[in-house]
Amino acid sequence: MSRSRLSPAMQYKLICFDLDGTLVDGTVYIWKTLHDAFDVPKDLRLRHYEDYLNGRITYAQWFEADIDAWQERGKRRDDLLAVIRQLPLMPGAIETLDTLRQQGYKLAIISGSIDIVIDTLLGTDHFDDVFVNRIFFDTAGNITGGEPTPYDMEHKATGLRVIAERESLQLEECVFVGDNENDVHIAEIAGLSIAFNSKSPRLDEIADVVIEKKDLREVLQYL
Repeated sequence: MSRSRLSPAMQYKLICFDLDGTLVDGTVYIWKTLHDAFDVPKDLRLRHYEDYLNGRITYAQWFEADIDAWQERGKRRDDLLAVIRQLPLMPGAIETLDTLRQQGYKLAIISGSIDIVIDTLLGTDHFDDVFVNRIFFDTAGNITGGEPTPYDMEHKATGLRVIAERESLQLEECVFVGDNENDVHIAEIAGLSIAFNSKSPRLDEIADVVIEKKDLREVLQYL
């Protein structure tokens, strides 16, 4: 099932995707999926999240706290891969990306997910721009740190502006496809916003198109 309130035909040039729950199935947030797999206490996660929401820590500090929790439990690259490799791609994901690339669209990811998810399940060949969190490992696979994305939560919209400027595009020429609450701000500024497999009533309310069927090929009819 889908619904839309599209304007007359627009020539879109950039399609930007969220990752978890949009291109990748089986997870809403990869951080939660990994925390669950690694037995990180829920009260610890909640404290970090509430500290961020209440301004007691920055996004970068929240990122570091989560990685520290994995390091303290001795988790390594292979442990992350063992969890990530169990996640399926969203039905139709590769076909949709291939079709859009063949049609000449620029493709991007702006997500609060992690680079190892893309590298493991999708690769980066499809994408012109990728804004995600990055985790670093040494040659033995130990986590050595990381680089938090500046473009998650309400700052996803800033990420789209950065890409649009880099590619000499107007925001009206950009499409965003996402599924959750942290996609609301970016959906508000995109020329076309698609709520796909959404878990956020707020996103459903502001999106131009709402697609409930879990098949990413459904977005193609609106482009």
